Amino acid sequence: MAKLHFYYATMNAGKSTLLLQAAYNYRERGMHAVILLAELDDRGGKGVVSSRIGLKAEAVTFGQDTDLFECAGALDQERKIDCLFVDEAHFATAAHAWQLARVVDELKIPVMAYGLRSDFMGRLFPASAELFVLADEIR
Repeated sequence: MAKLHFYYATMNAGKSTLLLQAAYNYRERGMHAVILLAELDDRGGKGVVSSRIGLKAEAVTFGQDTDLFECAGALDQERKIDCLFVDEAHFATAAHAWQLARVVDELKIPVMAYGLRSDFMGRLFPASAELFVLADEIR
């Protein structure tokens, strides 16, 4: 059964490293893992998720107006997705969080979203707030 997972931690806690390790584990077993990344996050380069320890992987970028349900559906049609990863999930919108829930419920694709809980003033990011509500598992 597919689930929506939300992994949150502070900055520099290793979230991207954990995501890259998990995606690698899927790929090592011959499974298809897709990584999504907000297009405004270009720290590792456009469409690249990277960690401070040097791990990196290509990602599909999305913008504020991208429908992640439609995006995942199209990518799944090209090649069956075994797991969808979202790095820097706090850069997504609240609507994106709901679209990820639809990916799980309707497309039966597990989603693992990684991001910050709140900004430097302690305010929840909109996507993070929705992920806290929607996620089947929170860590």
